[in-house]
Amino acid sequence: MPENQEPSCCAPAREPLAPTPRPLIPQAPERTGTHTIEQCLVPRQTFAMGDALGDGRRADGETPVHPVTVSAFSIDATTVTNADWAVFTETTGYRTEAEVFGFSAVFHLAFAGDEADIVGQPPATPWWLGVKGADWRHPHGRHSGIDDLPDHPVTHISWNDASAYCTWAGRRLPTEAEWECASRGGTTGLRYPWGDEELVDGRWACNVWQGTFPGENTLEDGWLTTAPVRTYQPNAYGLWQTVGNVWEWCSDWAHPAYYAFCVTGGTATDPGGPEGGGQKSMRGGSFLCHPSYCNRYRNAARSANTPDSSMANTGFRTVALSQHPNT
Repeated sequence: MPENQEPSCCAPAREPLAPTPRPLIPQAPERTGTHTIEQCLVPRQTFAMGDALGDGRRADGETPVHPVTVSAFSIDATTVTNADWAVFTETTGYRTEAEVFGFSAVFHLAFAGDEADIVGQPPATPWWLGVKGADWRHPHGRHSGIDDLPDHPVTHISWNDASAYCTWAGRRLPTEAEWECASRGGTTGLRYPWGDEELVDGRWACNVWQGTFPGENTLEDGWLTTAPVRTYQPNAYGLWQTVGNVWEWCSDWAHPAYYAFCVTGGTATDPGGPEGGGQKSMRGGSFLCHPSYCNRYRNAARSANTPDSSMANTGFRTVALSQHPNT
């Protein structure tokens, strides 16, 4: 685990789950693909980035709140789906890191495999299992599949995998600043894309955990794991499910003190994160988030993981290539 990063309940790193010889990173294909996800335009603006409500954990580095200017950009309305990823792999033959390593992280209540498939279980987060045969086609283990999940977010995608897709599609991952700006949808200081309360008219507005984590999910929102990418309501910019459902990779290296550096320099314009590090940033929370343990399903919430880690609750969305210096 890199310095200044604490273990995350949301995103187990690959090495603590089950140490194995590290294979070569799968080769990213050349730009040859067509990206068909609907686009949302986010206008150029200066917004207040960070947690203004005191919700975040100090170790996550969600403060201080600081002004950030982002250039106009175009972002996917949804995360990349199983159907989208299937086109990519069928066209290129690309194999994900979960497939190359031979295992990935699965939530214990969703496990669909043989007992012998469990190759690791982190003591600090025992609800995560390292499962042999788990990958994007088998999100819960070898006895699961995605035939009836084409419109669900693709999962078990590492940062390296997401970057390979971007290369093929002529896209890139959003920066943390772009992601948060897009998720806020033009609002200021709100906890969620729709407001400050979890429920809207008595109904859940995103796919998170209800009940007692990690042993009982009452399924009040209808989902134990992922929901289709166009479930619930889009925000004011047209983005669906930026919080809950799956964590989304960003392009930035992660460091909890990065916001403090931004403040000392005045208003940051198109910040791209630290120059290096051991983990990449993730945003938005997932179907496993619950206020009793992890309340990271918020606009300002931050997490991170190693670029080769893959989990059953992590996917990505992309942005169009632009000319600002940090792309």
